[in-house]
Order: sequence, then structure tokens, then C-alpha cells
Amino acid sequence: AIAWHLQQCAEGSIRRLVITQPPRSLKSICASIALPAWLLGRDPGKAIICVSYSQDLSLEMARKFRQVVESDWYQALFPEMRLKKRAENDIQTTCGGGRLATSVGGTLTGRGGDVLIIDDPIKPEEARSEAARRQAIEWFGGTMATRRNNAKTAVTILVMQRLHEEDLAGHLLNNDTFAHLDL
Repeated sequence: AIAWHLQQCAEGSIRRLVITQPPRSLKSICASIALPAWLLGRDPGKAIICVSYSQDLSLEMARKFRQVVESDWYQALFPEMRLKKRAENDIQTTCGGGRLATSVGGTLTGRGGDVLIIDDPIKPEEARSEAARRQAIEWFGGTMATRRNNAKTAVTILVMQRLHEEDLAGHLLNNDTFAHLDL
């Protein structure tokens, strides 16, 4: 189900997607590691932004992504996808695409994406805090939503465990036109 929905995003049939599922059920591997690797393998010019609640988590996902795209099997499968820049949080391809990793509230100045992936925008421990939930929602509306390279074609994906009725997933599902996969 996750792969099918992410494939629909890659093909453009779904432009806005919320995936809600329990912790430790492969959502980050699918959305923050495998999907960007697959997208860049097929189109190395694609710009992808991946965001998590903390910079440490964002960097961990970036390291795992880099391990995949630098592997021999990946390079054999996608020979056009070559890395030009390998910064810890900013990986760029020779075709002008790449994967930027940051955190909620982190720096995105001057950056845009064709695919925006938000993976667990709030810590489970902070879910009871109205201020923390509001911060994630305001950050999404004020910062992340403005980072689409093309508002008509960009894809926005949120993957998270439901933490509260008024978390970012709840907000988007109540106030926007997002498809929803609830596992």
C-alpha cells in the first residue's frame, strides 16, 4: 500500500499525500530513503527536500540515503545518477538535482523542491504540547508550503504516526486536499 501510494506520487496522480502508521513500520525507510533514491535514479535533476523533527534524525536519514546511492548495486542500476556534492545534509547530483535534509524550523532559505517529504515533524513526547503542535503547523504553512519549485507539479508527502487529533496530519486532513493512507 505504501509503495503503491508513493508510486502514484512519482507518477503525478497524487500530489499531496499523508501516510499515517505506527512507529517502527518502515515509513521512514520507504519515504525518506528509498523514494528519494528511486526518484533520483530515474531523474537525477529532481530536487527533493526531506524534513524530520530534529536535525540528528534528518542527518541519520541522509546518511542511509547516501549509503544506498553510493552502493555498487545502485550505481549499476542507475548509471546516470552521479553525485557532485556530498555534504552531510545536502547531496547534489551532476544533473542539478539532489536531496536536502533539514529539520522543522531548520534553514530552507533560497531552496525549493520538486518533492517535499516531511517525516515525523514532531517528537512523540511533544505531542501533548499545543505550542509544539502549533509550531509544526505554522512551520508547514509558512515555510514548507512555499518551497515547491512548481506549485502545479510539486509533490508533498507527510509520513508520521498520529500523535494527537490536532497534529500536522490532522490539520492537513481537515483543511486541505491531501490523499490519506492510514495504516
